[in-house]
Amino acid sequence: MTRRDRALGAILILLVSASACRAPEETVSPDRASMLPPGAPSTFFASTAIGDPIRGDERPRMANLVIADLDADGLPDVIACDALRNRVTWVRQSPAGTYTETTLAEIMAPAHVQAIDFDGDGDLDVVVAALGVLMPSNNRVGSVIVLENDGREHFTPHVVADRIARVADAEAADLDADGDLDIALADFGYDDGDTSWLENKGGWKFEQHVLLRLSGTINAVVTDVNNDRRPDIVALVSQEWEEIWAFVNDGQGHFTNRMLWGSTNPDFGSSWISIADLDRDGDPDIVYSNGDAFDYAPANSRPWQGVQWLENLGDLRFAFHRIADLSGASSPQVADLDGDGDLDVAVASANNDWDHAAAPSLVWLENNGRQQFTAHAIASAPTHLITLAVGDMNRDGKPDLVAGGMHISRPFTRMGRITLWTNNAAPTKR
Repeated sequence: MTRRDRALGAILILLVSASACRAPEETVSPDRASMLPPGAPSTFFASTAIGDPIRGDERPRMANLVIADLDADGLPDVIACDALRNRVTWVRQSPAGTYTETTLAEIMAPAHVQAIDFDGDGDLDVVVAALGVLMPSNNRVGSVIVLENDGREHFTPHVVADRIARVADAEAADLDADGDLDIALADFGYDDGDTSWLENKGGWKFEQHVLLRLSGTINAVVTDVNNDRRPDIVALVSQEWEEIWAFVNDGQGHFTNRMLWGSTNPDFGSSWISIADLDRDGDPDIVYSNGDAFDYAPANSRPWQGVQWLENLGDLRFAFHRIADLSGASSPQVADLDGDGDLDVAVASANNDWDHAAAPSLVWLENNGRQQFTAHAIASAPTHLITLAVGDMNRDGKPDLVAGGMHISRPFTRMGRITLWTNNAAPTKR
């Protein structure tokens, strides 16, 4: 069996033997009716490299990025995790259309960032999940750091947890209804990770509470999964588990565990989940990619890799709908990309047949309004795109895309650190 070590959503794999995977709570066959025939390549996105250029013989390893107006000047910026240079950086947009990259903090193998007003003083702070080391390790070198903004974009780092399993995701929310922000954690580890949360005790002191002791957690997303107006946690667990779990909150920080979906394929390759109301029926759905591909397997050798939508049916029941096949699928993001009033999906590819120039690294899944999707290639360069964010970077009312490259496998051509795709689509009327 393949044990998958994912640093953030998809990083690096070791092959080790393990016992057979237990059966999931529910087995669901892929819904191929949601996949329409491939469409023509997209023509309405224009790409631009932003931030610092690649230096010398560097091979970029951008683990995660988000779009946020960090300096509150009305122009969206990008905050990025550079796992090669071991730093969290700020790609500031000022003036409009000009991007300058500076370092916010030196952090070993940062894996995920969130921009949020953590201390309630009216400016954006940055919550960082750090692996400690990028490569597989059982050493407890993970940490969580909050970069406190003084309101003038000077940041003071507060280490709120350290010497824990390698942390792939950290998301702040008030999980116990006491008025301050706690942090949900995906403690990937290697084979000793878990899903947990950090209770804010005040004075930058936190207590960790473990919710599930399974290694390989990639995401720990805060959402109200059951519509009871209480923040829950939805976690994606990779490695041989290949499961999505809900941790249902009673409102006071007491959680009940429930597996929402699991694959019977221990090599399914879970890589990322995003939460969005894809069908706009008032409850949160799960958009889920499986494209873990850094285990030295040949590109396109795993036809089950791709993107699916887990439709929320209520009462913690979800229906599995396959919406795209894509080798190396990673970091799906939801937005109305073509302006026709329904929600589409953009998804990156971290591992494809890069020896062919047309192999897509960025794809748009066009929704026909009935949650049936047509795939359109947006780009084939840069390759090895592992992290994707969506936002209106030029304030024209259209969602743009920003992606980061994770170049840890050959070929080391068509590389990129941070790339912006500007959306020039004309609104579509149905």
